[in-house]
Amino acid sequence: MKEFDPIAYKKMVKEHQENDNPTAWFDSIYTDAQGDYKAVFWADLEPSPYLVKWLKENPGFIENTPLSKQKKAIVVGCGVGDDAEALSEYGYEVIGFDISKEAINLCKKRYPNSKVKYLVADLFDYDKQWFQNFDVVYECNTIQVLPGKYRIQARIAISNLLKKHGHALVSCRSRKKGEQEDDIPLPLDYDEINKFVIDDNLEEISFLAYDDTQVPSIPHFFAIYKKNKE
Repeated sequence: MKEFDPIAYKKMVKEHQENDNPTAWFDSIYTDAQGDYKAVFWADLEPSPYLVKWLKENPGFIENTPLSKQKKAIVVGCGVGDDAEALSEYGYEVIGFDISKEAINLCKKRYPNSKVKYLVADLFDYDKQWFQNFDVVYECNTIQVLPGKYRIQARIAISNLLKKHGHALVSCRSRKKGEQEDDIPLPLDYDEINKFVIDDNLEEISFLAYDDTQVPSIPHFFAIYKKNKE
């Protein structure tokens, strides 16, 4: 296991962004863990409590119906699998995908008997059958590690995974407009995350701005959007 170096990490990400290859570095984070999912520096090793709260109120199955009636969910950049497993536990038929092959290997090793379908896939070039095919799309911290136009493309790709009446749950670090503009990762300001509504025509169901429990704390958004139109 390689010890995490935040300065080297930010330098690596910046170099890849400047070379217009902004996702090529992801696999190195999981490779450095050397098979130990606990060594992935950004992994919380538990599902988001805000996701779990929503799942308790919105389980992925209808009682007394066959499994074919399970709702479908997909987790963008599933990491080491905590959120994908939570969706599965609440009855969803789940795909967890990540561009990192090593991340998927860690998920399969960590959850050998999982019902989740873990796949290596690219948010910018995913299976055409995924288009408008999911009841729930969960996105946590993917957009914020991308630069410029790729943030827009990622948001659109996420919205396009939703079927009619589906929900997108979006979790990210937040910032005030005009601040922290050189940060890596670059938090989303309200105007940017609100593009899910303004540009992608999703309905905002709920929106939470909160500070996490780190010291010092880091501000976050947790937003829930619904697709009402094809």
